[in-house]
Amino acid sequence: MNIFITGTDTDVGKTVVTAGLASAVRSSGYSVGVFKPVQTGSFKKNNELISPDLEFVKSVDDSILTYASYNFKEPAAPSLAADLEGIDIYIDKIVEDYKELEKKCDFVIVEGAGGLLTPIKNSFSMRDLVKTLDLPLIIVARPDLGTINHTLLTIEAAKNKNIKIAGVIISGYPSEIENVAIRNAPAMIKELSGEEILGILPKIEDLNNNPAVLKEVFLKHININELFF
Repeated sequence: MNIFITGTDTDVGKTVVTAGLASAVRSSGYSVGVFKPVQTGSFKKNNELISPDLEFVKSVDDSILTYASYNFKEPAAPSLAADLEGIDIYIDKIVEDYKELEKKCDFVIVEGAGGLLTPIKNSFSMRDLVKTLDLPLIIVARPDLGTINHTLLTIEAAKNKNIKIAGVIISGYPSEIENVAIRNAPAMIKELSGEEILGILPKIEDLNNNPAVLKEVFLKHININELFF
């Protein structure tokens, strides 16, 4: 089963979850591809714009196939980043690139940019792309105060388009929590939404300098069998 990963906001840990999930499935012997339809905030390397998200995925497991349809330098919504660089985004190209990667892999994980309603081109949003690709959705949520509202809004936005939700993953959960609201947020999200909490991924210190540890942490805290097997 291929899957689409979105977040309740930007910088909530989508890429950490994407890399963790990809490396965990890869460890079971399956070929895995990670597809980034549009990457903003890309950096120059050998005169080419490179996706930092896909670079991180490769640092966790370099056997994972990765591809981005569009890379833009400006860290902004895809539609704005494309306008600033004078480049047209073609949805057909994104779909074709996804299908090409799908041919090469047992599983493809698609990581969106920002949240579900982030615009890709004009009024065409990430949510529209999820629907076009006809993929189930994993929602990545932050553990901070306010996550109940943000997560429920994202779930509602997905349900309004009849998008299947595979579940929610809380990312970057601190080891010690004194705040009662944060401590009870995962259970409240499940109760109020009726959606499954697939797992709670703890905050991993110094992850960029030790990316290989992510696979073990992911396998310990997230049951991938519920998703794929």
